[in-house]
Amino acid sequence: MDRIIIRGGASLNGAIPISGAKNAALPLMTASLLTAETLELANVPRLADVQLLLRILGNHGVDHTIVGRRPGESAESGQTLRLQASTIIDTTAPYELVSRMRASFWVIAPLLARFGEARVSLPGGCAIGTRPVDLLIDALQALGAEIEIDAGYVVARAKDGLRGARIAFPKVTVSGTHVAMMAAALARGETVIENAAREPEIVDVADCLNAMGAEITGAGTPRITIAGVTSLHGARHAVLPDRIETGTYAMAVAMAGGDVTLENTRADLLQSALDVVARTGVEISQTPSGIRVRRQGGRLAPVHVTTEPFPGFATDLQAQFMALMTRADGISHIRETIFENRFMHVQELARLGAKIRLDGDLAIVEGVPELRGAPVMATDLRASVSLVIAALAAEGETTINRVYHLDRGFEALESKLTRCGAQVERVRA
Repeated sequence: MDRIIIRGGASLNGAIPISGAKNAALPLMTASLLTAETLELANVPRLADVQLLLRILGNHGVDHTIVGRRPGESAESGQTLRLQASTIIDTTAPYELVSRMRASFWVIAPLLARFGEARVSLPGGCAIGTRPVDLLIDALQALGAEIEIDAGYVVARAKDGLRGARIAFPKVTVSGTHVAMMAAALARGETVIENAAREPEIVDVADCLNAMGAEITGAGTPRITIAGVTSLHGARHAVLPDRIETGTYAMAVAMAGGDVTLENTRADLLQSALDVVARTGVEISQTPSGIRVRRQGGRLAPVHVTTEPFPGFATDLQAQFMALMTRADGISHIRETIFENRFMHVQELARLGAKIRLDGDLAIVEGVPELRGAPVMATDLRASVSLVIAALAAEGETTINRVYHLDRGFEALESKLTRCGAQVERVRA
């Protein structure tokens, strides 16, 4: 199993290109099941989760082509995928595939909307909590689907097609909003989603569906309206920049010190997180090509933060920010309100010398003058990159094990950091 070795102490200087957003690319790929025509997606990151979803879609009969680079494109421009679901041979998504990536459960919506049936394995739990699919199932039932659970599979049927309805989520759910939008796009009549997620990835998926012929308005607000259409056609769409990757590298520069421009990204995608990082004493400014992050000496100021749905501080940046606060000059409070069990990185940060105390959903972080390298183990995607951030400022050498988590969500992490001066090495198993 691969591991990453980081020798801390080097500042970061230069430019880091930001990849396409994984959290948009996955539902966009799933949306290819809604049409028999070709959906072309540009700026798709090269990630393990993308490869796994291609396998899952292929299991249904979706053909895919990876398009070669075009003039002016660089290796960091992302890959272009062409997906065609003209002949679907199977509407079952088996456990052995769905169990490896929760987002693959979302295929239930386009399969049901287009073919009137779907049989998808329940995804089970994960390292950061149960994340149940009950809200997704409730949304499909509101649209007229008949649902039953059979031997660990969700069996959904809509023999006469789905019909528009009012869907009022009791709490904000990104996955539920994705599923409801995709299903409602081909439903008869109008669907209104209340308390919808407002994340930029929701807007990106809605934009793509509209380019395919859907009629969706209100994406990015708590109320989304979908006028169902009889069919969708092919389209070309570029995946938006990854705001979580943007925030992660901003915090890496804040931790290590230096001066880095994060290219091909936008501040409006994560303004709350950038504001929080700026409060630590880091200089953040917009440039024509992206966002400049600069810290030259001095201790970081402690900051209290609470994770919230967009436009608040993202839960997917909580672990990274906790790593940053381990070196703050004082005590910071980090409250996690989205997922239970999302403090599993605390014990590994402690191995590097961090002082963190947990009280329910609150982490109390007492900044220390220095961290020291040690062997650590990643528990999930965001926890793994928080260890990378901590290791950048730790004295000596840190070995991060189980880095397959990193490969799920961060494209070319080692090379992006190395080109800015970090001493990062991947050791192949």
